[in-house]
Amino acid sequence: MTSIREQAPEQRLSLETLQDQHQGHEERLEELRQKVCLTPDEELEEKTLKKLKLNVKDRMELLRRSPS
Repeated sequence: MTSIREQAPEQRLSLETLQDQHQGHEERLEELRQKVCLTPDEELEEKTLKKLKLNVKDRMELLRRSPS
């Protein structure tokens, strides 16, 4: 696997951006997990965040596997 430093600058920027997005989604999900009960809007947000987080993770993996 190619390290982040070995990748082209534009790929590194994209990967770093995706990692930031992934982390942001994870932080918001953790906030929601701390709640005893979620509102219907929060339940929908949780489901949406999980899908977004998975999508971002898939995109990061594609970038890591693509040739530099």
